[in-house]
Amino acid sequence: MHIRVFEGSDTEAVIELWNKSGLLRPWNDPQLDILRKQSVGADLFLVCEQGGRIIGTVMGGYDGHRGWMNYLAVDPEHRQGGCGRAIISSLERRLIAVGCPKINLQVRTDNTSVIEFYKRVGYTVDEVSSMGKRLIADSVPGQY
Repeated sequence: MHIRVFEGSDTEAVIELWNKSGLLRPWNDPQLDILRKQSVGADLFLVCEQGGRIIGTVMGGYDGHRGWMNYLAVDPEHRQGGCGRAIISSLERRLIAVGCPKINLQVRTDNTSVIEFYKRVGYTVDEVSSMGKRLIADSVPGQY
């Protein structure tokens, strides 16, 4: 396994992995998400490779107060092989290096297996309500 920073040539494989992992939603255009991430904190967008294939991703961020973890995905055929733990650890080390005191993430409440995974790697459920507001619509009907 090799963890490295995302490169533009990884786009197709990453979107395919996100789709295979069930992360994509019609209201988020993954190509736009990738382009946006490449313009802000691109060094926190990591991929995990094995045998020349991308088998994992994580998109991290840091706003000076909290770190964020998004788009954590591991190919279903490679789960429980250490990629998830390794890519999270790599992101955490990068965040610590810039002085980030805490990392947050969001998981859909019905995704209990992922919640249990995060608990196993040291994350806890914060008793907060997550709120959001769409500022720019990405929705392209029938397209990811």
